[in-house]
Amino acid sequence: MNRILAIRIFAPVAFLVLLIAGWQGAIEVFDIPPFLLPTPAAVWAALGRYANALWKESLYTLGTTLAGFGFAVAFGLGLGLLIGASRTLYSGIYPLMIGFNAIPKVAVVPILALWFGTGEIPAIVTAFLISFFPIVVNVATGLATIEPEMEDVLRALGGSKLDIMRKVGIPRALPYFFASLKVAITLAFVGSVIAESIASNHGIGHLMLQAQAQFVIPLVYACLVVLAVQGILMYAVMAVIERRMTGWAHRSGFATG
Repeated sequence: MNRILAIRIFAPVAFLVLLIAGWQGAIEVFDIPPFLLPTPAAVWAALGRYANALWKESLYTLGTTLAGFGFAVAFGLGLGLLIGASRTLYSGIYPLMIGFNAIPKVAVVPILALWFGTGEIPAIVTAFLISFFPIVVNVATGLATIEPEMEDVLRALGGSKLDIMRKVGIPRALPYFFASLKVAITLAFVGSVIAESIASNHGIGHLMLQAQAQFVIPLVYACLVVLAVQGILMYAVMAVIERRMTGWAHRSGFATG
């Protein structure tokens, strides 16, 4: 096992152990009551006790998250290519997108519930709304940062605007695109959970809300642990896809993700 692989495997485990030890130590030193911060052992017990509910609701959340993320990838890639290919569209649409992205999505969920009712659709739409922006920005940036000198050379060789975009712009934007997927998938989870806690009777967000209302605090933290694990796993999947698809764009020995 080489040194880089050992670090990638053992460093997260070591920091996790330190985090749990610090968590337990803080409870004992500051005498924090369990209704504010349960012990790691209590959270672990909740993971076992409510395993069936956690499994069922986490699958629901994963499904809505991936659905919203899928729409975000398709829409974000298309819009990013469109904006990046035109300076006029870049100047006109980009500021509007920034303004829309600045709107807290929690304020949009009640409107979605009014339009679509409660259920999975508000969660899917919220996951989409909160995750498509980084994809659009990264793809558009990759296209918009083609060196003018390179464009001049290609035009001098008879290349059209479409040729420049297809042979230089899109390959250049690919590393930006696949890197943005790692950010977008984690944001998609945020969107799903926000919507589930407001406009759904299923999902981890709804389960957290129920646990909080019944003062089952260990279950609330268990839900957070499940979400963290799901986020880490999906981030890892996106990182693997990034390395597979754009390994050529990174310096030798530089590990992405």
